[in-house]
Amino acid sequence: MTSSGERVEGWVPRTRLGKMILEGRISSIQEVFMEGAKIREPKIVDVLLPDLQEEVINISLVQKQTDAGEKSRFKAIVAVGNRNGYVGLGSGKAGQVRTAIGKAAINARLNITPVRQGCGSWECGCGKPHSLPFQVRGKCGGMEIVLVPGPRGLGVVASEAAKIILGLAGVKDCWTKSYGDTRTVPSFAYAIFDALRKTYSLVTPEDWVG
Repeated sequence: MTSSGERVEGWVPRTRLGKMILEGRISSIQEVFMEGAKIREPKIVDVLLPDLQEEVINISLVQKQTDAGEKSRFKAIVAVGNRNGYVGLGSGKAGQVRTAIGKAAINARLNITPVRQGCGSWECGCGKPHSLPFQVRGKCGGMEIVLVPGPRGLGVVASEAAKIILGLAGVKDCWTKSYGDTRTVPSFAYAIFDALRKTYSLVTPEDWVG
């Protein structure tokens, strides 16, 4: 197992929050959100969530008309999470696919958010954090999605992109209802992310910090 000292070795923080973490005054991601601090360095997330995983959700080609002609760039959407209550989603553009993915991964870390887990299904009532505590709705552009808590063992009944994001957040059982053009993968992904963020924003910190 990697120790905290090994994870911060060679890191020179640029922000006050980063310095507090390096000095040991903040030792958990929960403290960051309880303080209402803004994460401005991706390394902060890597240090406090060492088991973070990342998945590429979508890669598309974006073309822009300039004076010199048409310029093509790649746009990547990347999700990160520890599969236990924290997830982030970000995008990045670059001339190379790998660079776009790297930028999106950094952006996803800066957008990390806690997700409140629970058992909100009336069919289950097991009390274990395998799903969501209540139904929640998310939006992005003309895309809207509703996440409905499911009974234990159901799995995630959703598209592949939603399964990846919900899985990284630690949601194992859930139904989804979508409204709008679900073929627009970026909007769909951000609608899912918006819904997950609301599981935290709709409750007080005392309800989700363990």
